[in-house]
Amino acid sequence: MKKSPLAPDSFPELPIIKGVQFATGQTGIKYIDREDIMLAKLSPETTISGVFTSSTMRSASVLDCQSKIGLGTEQGAAILVNAGNANAFTGSDGQASVNRICEALSLKLGLPSSAIFTSSTGVIGEILPDHKITNCIDDLKNTLHDGSIENAAKAIMTTDTFSKGSSATLDIDGKRVSISGIAKGSGMIAPDMATMLVYIFTDAKIGQINLQKLLIKLNNRTFNCITVDSDTSTSDSLICAATGASGVDVSKSSRFSKSLEKVMLDLAQQVVRDGEGATKFITVNVAGAASNKDAHKVAMAIANSPLVKTAIAGEDPNWGRVVMAVGKSGAVANRDHLSIWFGSHLVAERGQVAKNYKEASTAKYMKQSALSIHVDLGIGSSFSTVWTCDLTNDYVKINADYRS
Repeated sequence: MKKSPLAPDSFPELPIIKGVQFATGQTGIKYIDREDIMLAKLSPETTISGVFTSSTMRSASVLDCQSKIGLGTEQGAAILVNAGNANAFTGSDGQASVNRICEALSLKLGLPSSAIFTSSTGVIGEILPDHKITNCIDDLKNTLHDGSIENAAKAIMTTDTFSKGSSATLDIDGKRVSISGIAKGSGMIAPDMATMLVYIFTDAKIGQINLQKLLIKLNNRTFNCITVDSDTSTSDSLICAATGASGVDVSKSSRFSKSLEKVMLDLAQQVVRDGEGATKFITVNVAGAASNKDAHKVAMAIANSPLVKTAIAGEDPNWGRVVMAVGKSGAVANRDHLSIWFGSHLVAERGQVAKNYKEASTAKYMKQSALSIHVDLGIGSSFSTVWTCDLTNDYVKINADYRS
């Protein structure tokens, strides 16, 4: 598959997180001659927190993970991810597959099943041939290595055109704390929790309750502020593991919180940059709203509008479609207070086209690969920022042929 024109030049160098080892392998569930399974083994006493899709059609893996968050990890923990089959909408067979995978890993790794977290991504509605996964466990166990996170990022890809990674390091009281994260996601992206599949590892020391609260808060400012196509996945999972190996307690550290948010936002934006068929990365800023909730409503209405997104794909400064999106959002708005900018170009103000609006210069701006839309509702002081991409012919081609 052709690499997204919005992709970074290369996969970043991520710091090794002490207490985490990775291994990858080939199951052949869907893909031929490529790694499609990832195992992360975590040291004893690792703290595990997570947020998951709010879809009422949650996959078996998501339901299983949700039931295990907050349980003991005194002996360690493990995360196993397969690509190519979502194990979603598979009835009781789905949970049976998860149980067999967890039991096999439990036996081989010497961990309780309650400390094993699985994720599956790919086609919905197909029974997971879990024997193809359990047949790989010995090889995965024997090849665990602390420097294999880049391979892990590649193994969890489906329609992604590039592997996604991000990191941060900071010094606290003279000691180094590191964070490394990977993600996959390209389509079916309108998170109502996190995003497709995201795994973040840190050597910081923090309690499970504190990490869970922090993850939820930061998630609402990062992964819950992106959209590719307005569709919320059945499998969305964000898991964060803190091994505590640095010995640095970050429970009350604002610097750690900011660093974790930086990693999460970077991964979230990489997912948008890899939106299926995307050619434009779009920042939508909404200010002057009556409430933060209304600001987010308007921003997501703009970001999810097929008419806005196709206009941007065609490099057409059709600001009337933004007006439409504001009007349908359900937020409090007043036509005569509304102003809209494309980049630095004021296109509409006080209920009509801006007096100095110039179509030619705005159309030239629309040719850039990174664009911004700014809306001021003019009725309050609340604001929101979300990120999205354009909607192109390639999105239709990718999804029309997804199961072929």
